[in-house]
Amino acid sequence: MTAPNPTSTTDLVTARAPAELAVGLYHHYESIAEVKHYYGLLAIHGLARVADATDDAALWERVETILRRFPDEVDHPRYNFPSYRIGGIPQAYLVATGRMADRRELVREYAEEMMCAPRDDQGIVVMPREPARQRIWIDAAMATSMFLVHTGRALGEQRYLDEAVHQTIAQYDEFLDASNGLLHQCKNFVGPGVRSTDHWSRGNGWGYVALTELLEFHPTRSEHHEGLVDRFVALSHALLPHQSERGLWRQEIPDPTAYEETSGSALFVYGVGVGMRLGILDEATFAEPFERGLHGVVRYGVNPDSSTEGSCPGCLCPGEGEEKGTPAAYVRLKRPHTDEPHSFGPLILALAEAHRRGVTAVHPSTEMGEL
Repeated sequence: MTAPNPTSTTDLVTARAPAELAVGLYHHYESIAEVKHYYGLLAIHGLARVADATDDAALWERVETILRRFPDEVDHPRYNFPSYRIGGIPQAYLVATGRMADRRELVREYAEEMMCAPRDDQGIVVMPREPARQRIWIDAAMATSMFLVHTGRALGEQRYLDEAVHQTIAQYDEFLDASNGLLHQCKNFVGPGVRSTDHWSRGNGWGYVALTELLEFHPTRSEHHEGLVDRFVALSHALLPHQSERGLWRQEIPDPTAYEETSGSALFVYGVGVGMRLGILDEATFAEPFERGLHGVVRYGVNPDSSTEGSCPGCLCPGEGEEKGTPAAYVRLKRPHTDEPHSFGPLILALAEAHRRGVTAVHPSTEMGEL
């Protein structure tokens, strides 16, 4: 699969190989901020996936150098999940690949902390600062499941693998809107027992990428495999009708008037690509949406200097009063801005999968801030 034929000299000049662009995105991110928090770790994880996809020894070494700054050389804020301090998901992933063996017990220590973190009555991890309120949010599916599945692989610990599955499936089932197959973001933030009524782009992306990672790395012989496949396929099909002509999904996914949002879109592109590679999603249905989505997120989400556009700012149940947690509140959030930090990880992951799929060229925007 290749990019559409360039239509101008400018397109020829800006054409980039997906892996090259992915590395450029990470380097740009690193040049403007200290890469940390969950969104920074997802960007590092994306870089590791590029190293794996390209079999690039120098890039593997670069990823290891980045992770060796954790925990002591990084200025850490207070985190919801302490595993972020040691490099979280990408750290566990590298140990699972046989690298950084000296970090095995450190990864185990933080996996044990996660196994003991506060939970609600269904065993879903809760916002740790006020555990009695049992506030749960779909973002945590990504943060917990992806760390635990790689830790389970690295250490041969089945209970970590089982807990990774539990966190994703329990949250998917809790937040599923049966009327359209999409996910809400959170519960108990508006009021006790009340879910947000959104279908937020990146929130659905967090649920989708957690399912994606489990399908690729959790043992297929597991009793949980069929349930993971069923949910992944269902969410994949639920997303399809809402893809825009430009290949993107919107901030409030079913709302045709909401702005197109790039971070959630890139997570969907990544998941669809992995799903086809694993033989779970059929090419006849999903190849064209993958290609359109890939070129959409690059065309409207990446500038020639590797800065980014179109990513929603961080949010958790936005709004006040009766509007809190509603689709209107998510759409009214401050509009996307250049280099929004959640943008880099999803884009890098999508580009890593594009390389695996044989895409040879993508075309960043020729005008800054086009979206």
